[in-house]
Amino acid sequence: MAYIDFNEVCKVYGEGAGEVRALDGATFSVERGELAVILGASGAGKTTALNILGGMDTATSGTVTVDGRDISHAREDELVEYRRRDVGFVFQFYNLVPNLTALENVELASQICPDSLDPVETLEKVGLGERMGNFPAQLSGGEQQRVSIARALAKNPKLLLCDEPTGALDYQTGKQVLQLLQDTCRRDGITVVIITHNSALAPMADRLIRFKSGRVMSEEVNASPTPIAEIEW
Repeated sequence: MAYIDFNEVCKVYGEGAGEVRALDGATFSVERGELAVILGASGAGKTTALNILGGMDTATSGTVTVDGRDISHAREDELVEYRRRDVGFVFQFYNLVPNLTALENVELASQICPDSLDPVETLEKVGLGERMGNFPAQLSGGEQQRVSIARALAKNPKLLLCDEPTGALDYQTGKQVLQLLQDTCRRDGITVVIITHNSALAPMADRLIRFKSGRVMSEEVNASPTPIAEIEW
């Protein structure tokens, strides 16, 4: 069985004439340790899929299995534990606590997880060893995103979910963040899922999943992902 098995998942909001099907039988899989890119236009259903995969939303129908666990039928307390122990989140907007330093923001995450990593070492790993005492307002956008990645990694997650992680960054800084995510996947064996509307990122993926209108239109495995340095957009 694949590490992630997303099988015939539907997500319906509203009912009757106001019904909206954000996901309409979406099916895909991701193997352990892969870097997967979910590609699609705005409204394609990719964020809904990510929220369900992260235990922040529930499917109307279908099954979602992660590491052999069926999270689509889990109780709320089980989902809380799943989010706390197994999943790290990186968003387009960094969601840092403004009155806490970079180190304190990362310590927040490490405090809730029994198997957490050392916050200082984690910030050093993302290249912010000299910026730990700075507040978010004293950091560039790329540095803030690195703090958010460090915060996610400090939980020692098995799965890292990234929602448009370069969407608020300039080209060069975005490439640095993508390189960090790819390095994390390769070095630590973490399964990384990145959702994006930027088709230029497709070649970096071990697995490319294309969404359209709530459905998976294609799923491709790439045996030779393109190095981040060679990707341009």
